[in-house]
Amino acid sequence: MNILFVCSRNKWRSATAETIYKNHPDHQVRSAGTEPSARIKINAKLIVWADLIFVMEKKHKQRITERFADESNEKEIITLDIPDDYQYMDEELIEEIRAKVEGYL
Repeated sequence: MNILFVCSRNKWRSATAETIYKNHPDHQVRSAGTEPSARIKINAKLIVWADLIFVMEKKHKQRITERFADESNEKEIITLDIPDDYQYMDEELIEEIRAKVEGYL
């Protein structure tokens, strides 16, 4: 399964999620951001690639469905409700991501 994690700038939340799951034996994982300043910007190719998309906030899902309506139409996009309050690989962030994602894997 191909899993995409999305936040705003792809520096802390989605990058942490990608790092946590990148060596998972059953999944391919990537991450991206919705902002123009994102380290890796969300694009149609990433959305098409993904079987499952996790976004950190409602606004990320809204941006994806507005900008990439055709590509995201049939996709399952799950909002994790994780605020932008953490640094990369923050222990609390790791715990929160794992707790909210595990049920889908």
